[in-house]
Amino acid sequence: MTIRYSKDHEYVRLEGDVATVGISHYAQEQLGDVVFVELPAVGKIVEQGGEAAVVESVKAASEVYAPVSGEVVEVNSELEATPATVNEDAEGKGWFLKLKLASQDEFNALMSEADYKAYLESL
Repeated sequence: MTIRYSKDHEYVRLEGDVATVGISHYAQEQLGDVVFVELPAVGKIVEQGGEAAVVESVKAASEVYAPVSGEVVEVNSELEATPATVNEDAEGKGWFLKLKLASQDEFNALMSEADYKAYLESL
């Protein structure tokens, strides 16, 4: 299992050709208390950089951009009932969707965990 990060603070955890997508711990801290999550339909094709989901907090509503392209094969429907899971475990149980990865190259071009930590320190 490999994890990569985007500059928009999404993570991708790759297992085989299935990419689990969510927002990073840093992103959920910036958002504050998450109150609503809008997930895409299973079967939707998302393009890298395109909108994949919406997350609303007490502070703001934000798009969750697809860090990689692919077809949505599963969504975390539990977030609709318990959106606070994103705050409690952003990079674990608070995942948003799973994609069938369209391009290994897109995944490989994202930041490693070490690179992402360095990126956060530069913000």
